[in-house]
Amino acid sequence: MAPTARPTVAQPLSPHLQIYRWTWTMAMSVFHRITGTALYGGTALVAIWLVALASGPVGYSYVAGFFGSLFGRLILFVYTWVLMHHMLGGIRHLIWDTGVGFDREKRLSMARLTLIGSVALTLVIWAVALLVR
Repeated sequence: MAPTARPTVAQPLSPHLQIYRWTWTMAMSVFHRITGTALYGGTALVAIWLVALASGPVGYSYVAGFFGSLFGRLILFVYTWVLMHHMLGGIRHLIWDTGVGFDREKRLSMARLTLIGSVALTLVIWAVALLVR
């Protein structure tokens, strides 16, 4: 017996970001991915600094001048925040890997602490660095 053709029905599209109500955990997941990508740029900055350091005083003076400028320090400040945020997001995922923290309140608390902690750690690191110099 030949199979009968099914009537065509308009299938719904897969839900996307416009459908969902944003939550803290969703936002921190997106930030974790963005900061992970941004770390590639930061790693390139570290590599440029190391190459300049190895190339001698003239090459290093250009890079040190750039990183010492207001724009360069802003880039380094943002890179510090990116690094801290990604690290804390990784710790949050590591905690989840142990099976802990999946109830609603703990998920929300850990997501908020990721953002608050990354900002606080960045400010502490820069305060210490500026005071020690």
